[in-house]
Amino acid sequence: MTFAVIVFVIALFAGVPIAFVLGLAGVTHLVQIGDPSFFNVIVPRMFAGMDIMGLTCIPFFIVAGEVMNASGVTGKLLEFTRSLIGHFRGGLAYAVVFIAMILSAILGSANAVASILCAVMIPEMSKDKYPEEFSGALIASSGILGPVIPPSVTFVYFSVLSNVSVNGLFMGGIVPGILLGLGFATVIFFKVRKFDLPKGEPFRFKRLLKATFQALPALLVPIIIVGGIMSGAFTPTESGAVAVFAAFLAGLFYRKFKLSMLPGIFTRAAIATSGIFLIIGFGNIIGWSMAIDKIPQAISAAILGFTTSKTLIIFIMLGLLVLVGCVMEATAAMLIFTPVLLPIATAIGMNPIHFGIVFCIMLTIALVTPPVGMVLFVTSNISKISLNKLSGQVLPFVAVAFVITIIIAFAEPLVMWIPTLLGI
Repeated sequence: MTFAVIVFVIALFAGVPIAFVLGLAGVTHLVQIGDPSFFNVIVPRMFAGMDIMGLTCIPFFIVAGEVMNASGVTGKLLEFTRSLIGHFRGGLAYAVVFIAMILSAILGSANAVASILCAVMIPEMSKDKYPEEFSGALIASSGILGPVIPPSVTFVYFSVLSNVSVNGLFMGGIVPGILLGLGFATVIFFKVRKFDLPKGEPFRFKRLLKATFQALPALLVPIIIVGGIMSGAFTPTESGAVAVFAAFLAGLFYRKFKLSMLPGIFTRAAIATSGIFLIIGFGNIIGWSMAIDKIPQAISAAILGFTTSKTLIIFIMLGLLVLVGCVMEATAAMLIFTPVLLPIATAIGMNPIHFGIVFCIMLTIALVTPPVGMVLFVTSNISKISLNKLSGQVLPFVAVAFVITIIIAFAEPLVMWIPTLLGI
């Protein structure tokens, strides 16, 4: 495995796309194992990693995000949120988190949430004299709610890798998602006190009533999706298709969606889906080679041989995930470390659903953690705000997210409350 690690590190820091980094490392590991017959199985293993029914919801969520972006849904949500909390100091900043939570319950993707928020909220926050670096950092941080609040692409992929109930993961993500939103609101409360912001419009019930009616289709979409999963009306996998259908209906209601937009929507969704599935396919090579060489079992034995303290082992896993998340794309990290850390978590008595949520949240936080921080790159590219400025301003949000995740890691009843209530 030594040569594979060296190849992985060199290729990663040389800027090779992460999918090919994983493929190179996997092939190198197979060479090191030394059985020529394994090379006949490389291509079938790649396709086996992608040919999984549970992954079919991923392109649906991506299409839903594109449709929502084209339909002007975010503008209606913004007007509703402004009428509700716009009179508070920093009301527009709180609105970003609130809208992100709603969009997260539709799209399931950090990049999708951040992209939509950038297009609408950056100009609005600029008008209200928010510093651009704060606006960008807030939007990037709020984007990470996408993979936490159900439905979540990240939870779907973890479920595929681990055979843990995706329904349990979805329901278990509700409380952590709300806690993260409240944590970000706390950061906003202290931050906006330093800004010279204009006073918001006074609260008017008539305005709120009108904005609520206009935003109702957008507000109903997450209720339909999450409510449908909780009630069993449709499966978590089917929720992706439901999200697309609901997004189309919302777009038609607002009369901004046109059929001429479909080719562009499907093209962008196909490119984004291809990128994810390339990582999954190539990553399956190294996952398979590690399984053959019994690497997960060796790491598990080493950690459990070092200590049997549940508290210490949880901190070791959290520390490892911080380091991994800072240098590796989340999908790739999940593919490699799920078979390594899940057996350790179950060995120390963690519920697999609880572990899966903590595991996914830690890797999700890494989406806004330099130097990789894919959501930071997305936000910087769309908003044209310097990556260096964003990296500095995002740190308070990252720190709060880490603290909340540590609390969640040791508060299993809090995370498992809803899954237990639903008998999952």
